[in-house]
Amino acid sequence: MSDSEPPSRCIFLTDDTGTVQAWNEPCAALFALPAEQILGRPITTLFTPAGRDVWGAGWGALTCRPDGAELRVDLHCAGGRVREGTLTLAPLLDADGTQHGCAVAVATGRDRGGTEAERVARTPLSAIVDMLPGTFYAINREGRFVLWNRNLERVTELTPDELGATRALDLIELEERPAVAAAMDDIFSHGHETRFEVDYVSRSGREIPMLLCGTRLRCYGGDYLFGMGVDISDRRDSEQRLRLRERALHATSNGIVIARLDHEQSVIEYVNPAFERITGYAEQEVLGKEPGFMAAPGMDLAERAQLRAAIAARMGCSVVLRNLRKNGELFWNDLAITPVQDEHGDVTHYIGVITDVTATKLRTAHLEHEVNHDPLTGLANRNLLWDRLEQAVHLAQRHKALVATVLIDLDNFKTINDTFGHEAGDVVLKVVARRLQASVRDSDTVARMSGDEFVLVLANQPSLRFTLRMVERLRESFAIPVAFNNREIPVGASVGVSLYPHDGATAAELVRAADLAMYHGKGSGRNDVHFFSADMKSTTEAKHRIELALRDALDRDELFLLYQPRVTFADNRVAGFEALLRWRHPEQGVLVPARFLAEAEESGVIVPIGQRVLDQACAFAAQLRAAGFGDVPVTVNVSHREYSQPGFVACLADRLTRHRLPPRSLQLDLRIDGLIRNPSLGQELAGQLRTLGVDLSVDDFGAGLCDLGFLQQLAASQVKLASGTVQALDEGGQGVAKSLIDIGHNLNMAVVAEAVETQPQLDFLASNGCDQFQGAWFSEPLAAEAAQRMLEEQLPA
Repeated sequence: MSDSEPPSRCIFLTDDTGTVQAWNEPCAALFALPAEQILGRPITTLFTPAGRDVWGAGWGALTCRPDGAELRVDLHCAGGRVREGTLTLAPLLDADGTQHGCAVAVATGRDRGGTEAERVARTPLSAIVDMLPGTFYAINREGRFVLWNRNLERVTELTPDELGATRALDLIELEERPAVAAAMDDIFSHGHETRFEVDYVSRSGREIPMLLCGTRLRCYGGDYLFGMGVDISDRRDSEQRLRLRERALHATSNGIVIARLDHEQSVIEYVNPAFERITGYAEQEVLGKEPGFMAAPGMDLAERAQLRAAIAARMGCSVVLRNLRKNGELFWNDLAITPVQDEHGDVTHYIGVITDVTATKLRTAHLEHEVNHDPLTGLANRNLLWDRLEQAVHLAQRHKALVATVLIDLDNFKTINDTFGHEAGDVVLKVVARRLQASVRDSDTVARMSGDEFVLVLANQPSLRFTLRMVERLRESFAIPVAFNNREIPVGASVGVSLYPHDGATAAELVRAADLAMYHGKGSGRNDVHFFSADMKSTTEAKHRIELALRDALDRDELFLLYQPRVTFADNRVAGFEALLRWRHPEQGVLVPARFLAEAEESGVIVPIGQRVLDQACAFAAQLRAAGFGDVPVTVNVSHREYSQPGFVACLADRLTRHRLPPRSLQLDLRIDGLIRNPSLGQELAGQLRTLGVDLSVDDFGAGLCDLGFLQQLAASQVKLASGTVQALDEGGQGVAKSLIDIGHNLNMAVVAEAVETQPQLDFLASNGCDQFQGAWFSEPLAAEAAQRMLEEQLPA
């Protein structure tokens, strides 16, 4: 038997005021108090201060519980030791049932002295609940709070009195109450420990998500639910953000891969649905695999090396490469990888974003082909030609090799279109394209430069002899006619060749040299080949100097007009003037158009020159109109290059308006060969001039081939006999001239003879019905003032 357990049960008696009335020996031994020292004293002498409060509550409850009560208090025992004590109180009743005291049985437990851990364990619960980080509470079976901490008051925004009168379920969202009530009932009924999430509703209506945990504890004969609550607002927000991000990962059209770095190897940990859709692999098929398992063998090795280097350096990277889908189909993948660091700054994962750009790549390739290739023949177009030629020149510079540029212009291609139709012309172009490609190497380029013009780039030519053999194969390919609708169409071409570095240092110089060589031989024979020479280069440079000089002439106002009278045979009166261009050259004197007009036409300077001529001619017509000669029109020669410019007729109308001229004051003189070159344009121009009211004059009638049906459709006001036809009158050419005059009249057009220089010419033309003439026989071209005086002199006196 130890000193902590008395030899027999400790029992003493008290009256109804709690005064000790009887005391046995075990009590004297336990408390070290003999009977004479305790009898007549209050029982609270035996208790610690906290135990006295418990006794007071238990004594009061005794009157309400005739079966007795059980109290746990701290007792002052022998040797100054404090022990846990369990007091079992049994009421003492009189015969009539009136309580006159109670019997108290004492059972002692642990020594309240003990170790540090034991002393800490004896700390009252009420002393520590307010220090807990969350809410703490004790709930009785009725669901009311009997104990709580200040955090519960803060969260609920209720005062202690309000909490004491509040049922726990009143703090819960209405829809959650049934589940919480069921959980509480389970705790009280079975003593299970449980945890669940609820939303507290504070006095102000604020909802606070809480994680609650609780269990049943028995205290002084009663069962209570002791629990704690933790505010999980931050966790809820984090979970919501995570769910949002997860939904975003699932919803995105880009494939997402998360790979873990494992000893310099990447292992797939996550893929989203877009990855499954793009690759055809389900998530379970790829988890744990290395991300490069889809690589297309032998493709994009540089890009994959770039990826590996970036991962080794723990850096991000973006590449475009080709992978294989599960079904073996090749697809283009725009891949961007980003490293993910842990809390120590170490890269542990990589996030890869996959974009399927297959459709874009195919569309880009298709568009690139359309941009760089001729739609009819499939050959390289002008854009790709310049790129390939520049590349070939660059490589030739490095390797000291030759580059041949071959320009091919089909002979009489317009005649093929006119004779066999445009469908036949397209067939000829396609066949020529195939033959040209078959005559060169894969490293060479065949391009369609324009309508019937082709350019070949023969790269890396080892010698001139090698180039000659290749060009000869090209020439031979044109010897075979093209079959179309059971007919054979002969195809000829003029070929010009230039060589790098002899004939030019740039792509533009080489094409110009080949073009010049081709034109140099055009018309000298079918299928001729001409190589560029130094003489041609000199001619080119001379033409370039003329072009620059003409532009300077425009700036310096060196171009001027003379006016040649057009005279009627009927009354020998001036019926109009033809504006003739002259150039007052600072070194060579006054030049006629034959000295510079061809170069102006070739270089395009003819367009601004023609605009200057129209301005001066309109100014002269306005001068005549102001002098009273409004019925005398001025004729202006316009080249094909001028009237084929967009908006030509609109600009002409604007000039007439600015000079306040009626349309009949001006007449346009157009060469028949230029009109026939593009019949649709000629018809459109003639119609626009008729609408505007400006007369059309067809020049050089009889100098070459002429489509009379087309001439009739133009409905010109007059035709002008070519100067060669007039000059031939002195050499027996009267029949041709007479026929042309008759044709003009039959087409309801006036006939004008040009370059009349002799009396016999004049007599023949007059006797055969020619309407008007002009030339040196009557007058040389005149300055504007002299031309006006001529009109004034023919007025009647």
